[in-house]
Amino acid sequence: MSAVPPPASVTRPALVPPCDLPQLLPGWVWLVGAGPGDPGLLTLLAAHGLMQADVVVYDALVDERILGLAPAGAELVYAGKRGGKPSAQQRAITESLIDFAREGRRVLRLKGGDPFVFGRGAEEAVDLTQAGIPFRVVPGITAGIGGLAYAGIPATARDVNTAVTFATGHSADGTVPCTLNWAALAASPVVVFYMAIKHLPQITSNLVAAGRSADTPAAAIAEATTPRQRVVQATLGTLHQAITEAGLEPPAIVVIGDVVSLAPQMMPQNGG
Repeated sequence: MSAVPPPASVTRPALVPPCDLPQLLPGWVWLVGAGPGDPGLLTLLAAHGLMQADVVVYDALVDERILGLAPAGAELVYAGKRGGKPSAQQRAITESLIDFAREGRRVLRLKGGDPFVFGRGAEEAVDLTQAGIPFRVVPGITAGIGGLAYAGIPATARDVNTAVTFATGHSADGTVPCTLNWAALAASPVVVFYMAIKHLPQITSNLVAAGRSADTPAAAIAEATTPRQRVVQATLGTLHQAITEAGLEPPAIVVIGDVVSLAPQMMPQNGG
């Protein structure tokens, strides 16, 4: 399952675990969100779990500095899934979690963002339940919130929007999801698309056909919250061309709505 070896640069500092937090027990699995990239966005409970883990099964987008929180003797198992590249199969990942837990090990499944926001955490939770494996879910900051914030784009702003919609632009079979309600998405004040770069021309066309103005402010945020973060701002009708000209590549978040216009008025200094 480990398509890529753990990074050689991982270092593990000696840290004192926080007090009064639940223990990661032998035979348990924690499904943990690592956040969108910046290690500083890792939750206290996630860091606490990492410091106790015997084995960490981690995704491609997890920052190496986060892996450094694992104990020196912990096994790091790469289980990344990247479009168009050799990737671990979901069934193999889940079976490894079950096997590790049945060996009596403390298992931490580390996923980018939040495990229950387009992260397949629900699939793993169902399989763990059916296998009789006890588990805990540790939510993480999702890129649709953290990535926007680091780009100076609020997900909501008073007098601008009273709702925000999260959607995926990439279904399990690699196409634009056929179940999306384009009329509802076009009517939503703010729409945040995950995994939308590949199919952005079709997504844009569908939204405009459903009534959304091509002049609606839009932006794409690549490698959000990391030192490599890049932001491209345009309109719904011109975003794909702007992304192409900028050479922006996935992973990226796309946001559509008037909140994008607020970004030039804000200059966050989050850094990397």
